[in-house]
Parts: sequence; C-alpha cells; structure tokens
Amino acid sequence: MDTKKTSISLAGVFPPITTPFDPEGNVDYQALVRNLERWNQYELAGYVVLGSNGEAVYLTEEEKLRVLKTARQAIPPNRLLIAGTGCESTRQTITFTRQAAQAGADAALVVTPHYFGGQMTPESLVHYYEAVAEASPIPIMLYNVPKFTHVDMDAATIARAAQHPNIVGLKDSSGNITKLADIVRQTDPTFQVLAGAAGFFFAGLALGAVGGVLALANIAPQQCVDIYRLFKAGRWDEAADLQRRMIPVNAAVTARFGIAGLKSALDMLGYYGGPVRQPLLDLTKNERQTLRDILVKGGLL
Repeated sequence: MDTKKTSISLAGVFPPITTPFDPEGNVDYQALVRNLERWNQYELAGYVVLGSNGEAVYLTEEEKLRVLKTARQAIPPNRLLIAGTGCESTRQTITFTRQAAQAGADAALVVTPHYFGGQMTPESLVHYYEAVAEASPIPIMLYNVPKFTHVDMDAATIARAAQHPNIVGLKDSSGNITKLADIVRQTDPTFQVLAGAAGFFFAGLALGAVGGVLALANIAPQQCVDIYRLFKAGRWDEAADLQRRMIPVNAAVTARFGIAGLKSALDMLGYYGGPVRQPLLDLTKNERQTLRDILVKGGLL
C-alpha cells in the first residue's frame, strides 16, 4: 500500500448545500443550478453535495446521481465538489462512491454506518473506512455526526483510519472541541480536519482545523469566508467578534429549526429554499417570523 497521502486541499469554507424540491416534492434541478450560480460569486472553496443538509437520506439513487451531475456542471472546475456517498453497507458505499467519482466528484464524504449502532465498534469502523478508501478512485473524508447517527468515533479510531493514504480528512460535527484538538494531535499533519458546524468554526481553526463544512455558509457565505480570512490574517479579535455574532443565526438554521429553517432562510434571502421532503415538515408561520427576526438581528436581512 502506498503511504503517500492523495493530494487535495480542503482548506477554506464549504457549504453543505440543500437539495431544492418543487411544490410537488420533486427535485428542482434548475433551482439547484441557480443557487450554485449565486454561491459561486463568493470565495468558497467548494461545496458538499448530498450531505445531511442535502436531505440525501430521502433521495433515490437516481436522484442523487442527477443532483451530482447537475451540480458538477454548475460548479467551476477550480472548486471542489465533495459528494456525500456513505450508505449502510460497505459494498453499497463503494458502488455509490465510484458512481460519484464518475459524475465528477473530487472527494467523497462518508458518514459512519449507524443502523446497527451497537456493532459499530472501532474495529468495524476502521475496517469499513479502509475498505471504502481502498476501492475508491477519489479521496475519502470521514464524517462524524453523532447528533444524527448516534455513533461517535473517538479520536483514536479516527487517527487509526487516517493512516490510510486515501483517507485525507474529516468533517467532525460533534462540537467536542477537546476531541477536535486531540484528533489534530494524534493524526499526521497531512490529515485535514474540518469543523462541521459554524458555531465552533473559529475555535476549530484555532486548534488546527483547516476549514469548515458549515450549514451557515448557505445563507451567510460572506460572513463565513470572512471568519476564515480574518483568522488566516491573524486578526483574531475581529474573527472572534464575527463568530460570536453568527452564533444565534447558526443555531436557528441548525439545531433549532433544522433543514426547514435553513430552507426558509434561503427563501428570505432570495435563494431558492422551497419545501423539505416529508416526513420533515416545513416551518409554521410563527416559526418563520421568529427566524426572520433572528436574521434581521444577525445583520443578514
């Protein structure tokens, strides 16, 4: 096995983009293109397509592949398309990762399998990621999101998986800053850690993360890029100030109102948000008003 890491830079800000649906609940591919054309105006490093915010678990395989192909055509060649390809079985993940590569994905973000959570031991997870990485034509990123999967990979397990030359990075959405620092400590400097939420973006960068996959970047791309830029320029006080101002907005479109909140915020800001796919429910009128007030207070509206 070649021990040299595949070279790909994950530095910068990546929005995990939403999948637009029309009022009938079908994927609206034109709205996807229009949103990307607008996001392309900001200095984003690329996009995560078919992540949690993309409602990927509710899409058919056919829809997922068409979303990837549509997105690739709208994303400039110098920006990364990171495809969410994690499925429950190793075999299925390998198949879909290869299909994503053919559709033009630059890297694959692979969530921990979780249905048989009790059996997802460090051994089974490392074995899974090594098998996927070995078979994948594109670099693999680990995706740890215990809020949704109820599987939380510890730093030692991540460090073991990170030794594979085709496993290049991690999106950690746990929000455990101590663990994030420990992952950076235990892994090789070539392994790239990304903060998985805007609430701890600045803190993550300060502890060695190279960038972030931030739901907030869907609706506040400039602010997220500014936190990154100010941090890189050593203007930590300004970066921290902007980080603090974004915390209530980020909380509203993640933990509080979820994907329905993120899509409502996109609508309010002139993007296409549209409905969520059931069984998720759209926001009520009162919730939308609360969200609007938060966006106004955060300086986005």
